[in-house]
Amino acid sequence: MNINISRLEAWEYAVLRRFLYQAIFVPEGECPPGPEVLDTPELRVYLDGFGQEQGDVAVAVRADGNIVGTAWARVMDDYGHIYDGVPSLAISLLPEYRGMGLGKRLLSGLLEELRGAGYDRVTLAVQKANLKACKLYTGLGFETVGEKDEEYLMLKNLT
Repeated sequence: MNINISRLEAWEYAVLRRFLYQAIFVPEGECPPGPEVLDTPELRVYLDGFGQEQGDVAVAVRADGNIVGTAWARVMDDYGHIYDGVPSLAISLLPEYRGMGLGKRLLSGLLEELRGAGYDRVTLAVQKANLKACKLYTGLGFETVGEKDEEYLMLKNLT
């Protein structure tokens, strides 16, 4: 399998909707929400007009040329919002590509793009019950800087 990480092209941004749905954490034994959940204001901020704002950055992991995961960031008032002017990120892989180390490579690629765009910090929110994701983020240097009922708010300094 040929794997590469590259910037997502503007004409490919439509795939972010599919990957945002994949990014929704569903605890074991629970049913996932229907795809209409993507139309709620809380999730639309990740997608609406993506690529039209300065600082919108997205990367993809491709397996044999097919997009199997994406990571993207933008300055927005989302679940992971901590500081004004600091981008928040989302990341997702198709289920069959999880557990292969691709998430780490994908997120590292996004962090490099953010550094190159001049950002010195990035934030995210992660479900406390999503232990695999928490491990990924702490392994890449994210620190918990706050909590909500079910989520950790995490920050990574990029300098």
